Amino acid sequence: MRFSITHPLAAGDCDEAFLRPDNLRRFARAVEDAGFDSLAFTDHPAPSHKWLEAGGHPALDPFVALGYMAAATDRLRLMPNIVVLPYRNPFLTAKGGATVDLLSGGRFTLAVGTGYLKSEFRALGVDFDERNALVDEALEVIRGIWTTDDYSYDGAHFSARGVTSHPRPVQQPHPPIWIGGNGGRARQRVCDHGSGWNPFPAPAWLAQTSRTLPMETLDDLARGLDDLWARLDAAGRTRADVDVAFTNPAGGNPASIDFDVDAHLDGLERLAALGVTWVGVSVPGADFDAALDVAARYGDLVISP
Repeated sequence: MRFSITHPLAAGDCDEAFLRPDNLRRFARAVEDAGFDSLAFTDHPAPSHKWLEAGGHPALDPFVALGYMAAATDRLRLMPNIVVLPYRNPFLTAKGGATVDLLSGGRFTLAVGTGYLKSEFRALGVDFDERNALVDEALEVIRGIWTTDDYSYDGAHFSARGVTSHPRPVQQPHPPIWIGGNGGRARQRVCDHGSGWNPFPAPAWLAQTSRTLPMETLDDLARGLDDLWARLDAAGRTRADVDVAFTNPAGGNPASIDFDVDAHLDGLERLAALGVTWVGVSVPGADFDAALDVAARYGDLVISP
């Protein structure tokens, strides 16, 4: 089992101290020292004020932030959580990912999703109803330009002829690609293009807002994994080809004094038995020093054992 933290800015009500350049470096090093395996940043270039006021969250540009973190860390994998693929021309996404991979010495993972905020699609000039087709197109282009010189592709809104993009990523044949989303289409994309599935816990109300399928229990996750395994078998791939990331609510909030370590460890065992290989962990965003303490405590109580 490996462990990931998404920068607490994703929590919404985040202490401004988290955004000071020196503290960004301190946070990354503290997470690495605690034994975590990756650090992630979300992707919201143009969210609506209404969404932010209703519980959304601000975001840094993930590629810029991850490039900055590459210089502050030695071991952490660096990933967006997640890049909304339709928002950008896929050649730009590929260039950003290749650059972070180079600057980090081969520690970049591209985690992607379809997106759901109609207002953000409008602000960026992207047709919301085209989003799934644009995701499939982008996955083909990113893998193509990462591995091929003199590359050509006719997209829905661009025509590329004889493109070569160097420097290439350090990782060969290319960085891992994780697919976010709870539905069958996301799992098929894992089989076709990816090396990781990144579903997220979603009660019915959140699933409706996020335009995905509910995933409320481990039974829901198990059904999704059964479907993923079957699709991998049909594609001639093995389970070992694919990472699976999820969260572990067992034992409660790691920031709480009532955090039950034994229950949490039992929860990790249940997830591992299902095939989960990565667990996302949250630290509080209201207080910078408290977040560092929680990360260190989680490392001592959970990761190190």
